[in-house]
Amino acid sequence: MIDFVHQLDVTYAAAETLSPLVRRVIARNPGPFTYTGTGVFIIGHGEVAVIDPGPRLAEHEAALDAALDGERVTHVLVTHHHMDHSPLAHPLARKHGCQVYAMSPKPGESAETEVRLEAGDDASFRPDLEVADGDVFTGPGWTLTAMHTPGHTANHVCYALAEEQTLFSGDHVMGWSTSVVSPPGGHMGDYLASLERVRDAQFKLIRPTHGPAIEKPQSFLSAYIGHRRARERQILGHLAAGPQRIRALVASMYAHVDTRLHPAAAHSVLAHLIHLHEQGKVSCDGAPALDSEFALS
Repeated sequence: MIDFVHQLDVTYAAAETLSPLVRRVIARNPGPFTYTGTGVFIIGHGEVAVIDPGPRLAEHEAALDAALDGERVTHVLVTHHHMDHSPLAHPLARKHGCQVYAMSPKPGESAETEVRLEAGDDASFRPDLEVADGDVFTGPGWTLTAMHTPGHTANHVCYALAEEQTLFSGDHVMGWSTSVVSPPGGHMGDYLASLERVRDAQFKLIRPTHGPAIEKPQSFLSAYIGHRRARERQILGHLAAGPQRIRALVASMYAHVDTRLHPAAAHSVLAHLIHLHEQGKVSCDGAPALDSEFALS
């Protein structure tokens, strides 16, 4: 079982001090995929980095400007190109005369479906400078290192704050829920490998973009990985009864989950089935897709 962490009481339109080096401004964009809203992290003082500036909402933009009054943003860092993370990146960078750092979406990665509802792809987003795994960004008293963590999207990047042994995990790991892995950009094999890499890095704290911090990362991540492995066993168990389509699998496996999340669940099940297909454990006619019929190999 995953020991989920919940935080329902939040303050919008104000900067909250989380640690000596970290502040957060939460956007008022709550929803089934954003939880209480997008948490924008400000790293350092005086000369600062901003991680995932969030959506371009007037109230949120004004709150972020107020939080940054008297300071200079030297780096705008984006974890990935979704509408709840990246739209405010370039407007913020222009105000401060800095650049936006991220990995560009991969060709063919964006596939707009119902899966993300209000938090779809920011299709026009491109960084000013491409981030590579291991890139280091520094400012007065702070050091951030990029960690490429494909899975949720192919271009997902987390950022590690050395001084506090903290990982800003974007949507790669969330405390309140599992993350959506949605093909074609999302890949379950990559996701599992990335989760293991983060777990093995031994961070003291993980701060997701949505929701509260994860204070026991190693046990939490082990449970996160165990959950995904259990889902694969569950899928194989259902297919042992005979060939099935994803819609039927979701209706059975997610019967007690908010139906608003069933489209996302369908994409995660597809991601699992693609991974199982790659391993030769399941078969289908043609390339695996949402409308395919799957069977045990």
